[in-house]
Amino acid sequence: MTDWRLKLTPEQFHICREKGTERPFSGALLHNRKTGIYHCVCCDAPLFESNAKFDSGCGWPSFDRTIPDAVRYEEDSSHGMRRIEILCANCGSHLGHVFPDGPTETGQRYCVNSVSLEFSEEQKTTD
Repeated sequence: MTDWRLKLTPEQFHICREKGTERPFSGALLHNRKTGIYHCVCCDAPLFESNAKFDSGCGWPSFDRTIPDAVRYEEDSSHGMRRIEILCANCGSHLGHVFPDGPTETGQRYCVNSVSLEFSEEQKTTD
């Protein structure tokens, strides 16, 4: 069993393991426009491709789809709201929530805490 307090920063632990939320517009990956893959900060599982990211204006990185089978869904009735929480399917880390109000053809907006993600930029090959 992983000792998450040793692996994660206090902020990462609070968000990923205690289901916290980072302040809107504060996340390091909010305005990231590079091509690559967003991974779970806890277990490095691939979660989102950069071509699924869009600017929703909500203050958190937003995606219109996940990598297939990368997340699991749980009903969340905390804070007097009814929402669908998204968690890493591999380790159960809290990522954020999904809403049915996305502007793309999927109609989904995966609203994700930057601190729950790591980004690996696609490496360009030279011929």
